[in-house]
Amino acid sequence: MRKAPATFRMLAPLIAVGVLLVGCGQNQTPLEPVPTRSAAPGPAQTSAAEKPLRSAPSPTALNLPVGSLYKNPANNRNELVLADVRHTAVLIGDSQAMPKDSWPQQGIAALGYKLHVVGMGGTGFVATNGKTGNYIDALQRGDWVLPYGEPPLIVVEGGGNDATQRATDAQITSNAERLLAALTKRYPGSKLAMIGTLARGASNGGARRTEVDALVGRIAAKHGIPFVSVGDWLTRYNAVGDLQDGVHLKPSGHAKLGAVLAHELTALGLTARPDSEAATPAQ
Repeated sequence: MRKAPATFRMLAPLIAVGVLLVGCGQNQTPLEPVPTRSAAPGPAQTSAAEKPLRSAPSPTALNLPVGSLYKNPANNRNELVLADVRHTAVLIGDSQAMPKDSWPQQGIAALGYKLHVVGMGGTGFVATNGKTGNYIDALQRGDWVLPYGEPPLIVVEGGGNDATQRATDAQITSNAERLLAALTKRYPGSKLAMIGTLARGASNGGARRTEVDALVGRIAAKHGIPFVSVGDWLTRYNAVGDLQDGVHLKPSGHAKLGAVLAHELTALGLTARPDSEAATPAQ
């Protein structure tokens, strides 16, 4: 086999390198850095964004004025800035809870909490009043505004209007499950509690109201949520005479059952904690 001329042997490596460089460079465009930015949450991001606000700054850190609405980027919903969310209990309820100094409000306030109350008469887990939706739908639509931060206690009361509007057990259970899931996701550090349906009791004409009270109790038990059954309180605590219309209480009845509720909630260990142990807004 003839040997290649010396000159060619010296130039061959250089020729090979040139061919390699030319081949690798074909059809290549310089890579430009891609700028990064945070996309504003939109409807398509809602489910992914509704994660617990473990890293959300406090209202104080954001310099938000008390009473203002803050559009929470984690769920794209307006939330209310409270003066002291660390010591505020949230009450979601119907007409039993709405009057100022109602028995649910008195019972919770007696435990040492301030109150933020949302809800409306004629509503419930399923029931609507024509002005707003049921509990979960009204909250998701923004009809009722929850607080920014993380309150130490959230209490859900109701079921009477579900009984009146003949909601089925399956409907009540489904919507209650949706409500509890939404509250747990949004406020993972808050305690939840439930209060049932005020009635006379099974043996005293409580009928469907007492049945709904028991159903709400089973839902609470399934989730390990403290529950106060009130399905026979009107007769057990001699409050029938304190009714003003067969369903709603006079001030005397609110005071009577408010004291009972405070006792029951205390027995469940739901009293407000000292300031040093109180729940704080997510940091």
